[in-house]
Amino acid sequence: MIVKHANPCGVATGETLLEAYQAALACDSVSAFGGIIAVNRPLDAATAEAMAGIFTEVVAAPDASEEAKAIFAKKKNLRLLLTGALPDPHRAGLTVKSIAGGYLVQSRDNGRITREELKVVTKRAPTEQELTDCLFAWTIAKHTKSNAIVYAKDGVTAGIGAGQMNRRDSARIAAIKAKEAAETYGWAQPRTIGSAVASDAFFPFSDGLLSAAEAGATAVIQPGGSIRDDEVIAAADAAGLAMVFTGMRHFRH
Repeated sequence: MIVKHANPCGVATGETLLEAYQAALACDSVSAFGGIIAVNRPLDAATAEAMAGIFTEVVAAPDASEEAKAIFAKKKNLRLLLTGALPDPHRAGLTVKSIAGGYLVQSRDNGRITREELKVVTKRAPTEQELTDCLFAWTIAKHTKSNAIVYAKDGVTAGIGAGQMNRRDSARIAAIKAKEAAETYGWAQPRTIGSAVASDAFFPFSDGLLSAAEAGATAVIQPGGSIRDDEVIAAADAAGLAMVFTGMRHFRH
């Protein structure tokens, strides 16, 4: 995962750590400049060499080889944080934010969803691959500032729209980033084509969903619960999308 200003700008899985990093970087290589990289495997020399190729503030990893440490030691302003074993991400707990005159304390968002808990609401049910992409996108959306829209395909983020004042703009920004990535890397088409799209909260109108469809998404995962759910579902059916409801909302501020 590559993070910039507390938002993920590229996340990927891969057979190797290097493959995962390269795929995450390709999602938004512009925003990755000066960012923070987090990995869930021990850092090897090949991946460290690739990471050192651009300006990066911090790399967090469970551990790192001596070769990887030596590569980073040559970078003046790069900090390597070795975390060891991380706590269970599904643990309960509290988050604290300061406000004028006090603090806001609330339960941390440790919600998770399984395939069995998803509710198909459209005429077309998602394929197994679309479900996998939906759940991956949903996980990333949980850690993206609202209004959050995340496109994902084959275990890689295609485009991320974060922190906008409306959901439609988040969908459009994420699609723009995907188009720019395709142009940068010479791909035949953006990764949003045939992707799944996650929305951290419900679509209050169909415009955001239709923007995702225009970007090429074929499956949608969202909480549901809007008074206009029927309108949004009808729009998804008209566009040939498969859509699932989680019944759970993420809303990170």
